[in-house]
Amino acid sequence: MSNRVITLCYRKIIDINAAKQWDKLVFEASYMEFKMQAQNYSGGTAFTSYADLLRHVPNAQAIAGMVMPAITGYVQQFANIVPDILNNVGKRFLKFNRFQFEIINSDILDKTKHQVAVNFYTDSLLWHDTVDNFLLVSDHKPAAIIDEEMLSNLFQLQPYVNIHTIKNLQ
Repeated sequence: MSNRVITLCYRKIIDINAAKQWDKLVFEASYMEFKMQAQNYSGGTAFTSYADLLRHVPNAQAIAGMVMPAITGYVQQFANIVPDILNNVGKRFLKFNRFQFEIINSDILDKTKHQVAVNFYTDSLLWHDTVDNFLLVSDHKPAAIIDEEMLSNLFQLQPYVNIHTIKNLQ
């Protein structure tokens, strides 16, 4: 199998049922900020849901960008290591270089409808092989000699992990 350079995207969805402490903090912070920002767009209208605001109020798509700073500090706590994804020996190993915040659903009057996603985009990885439902990857160092020994990680594919980009090496 030829080596390929890939980047992964892990989409972490957070809603009212969040069980992990970090997820709960992001949920609360993003909902509180959503309510404040959305009121600037919903004032004088009957629209309280994010979907209605997007459909009927000009520039309402900017709300997600206005809410993102409320969760940025929480994302920085991960020190650029993707949460929840473990290698085969139980360690977090995937480094991310950027993230994207998205509001999936929300309502100013109903906290239970609030649902957000944080998409983590990894650094470039060398994809060496696929073993059953596991990927064998290592950090991609363009100047590295292919015959050199390199540290690798074997991890199981799981929901919400996607190969975002792929490039075949010559």
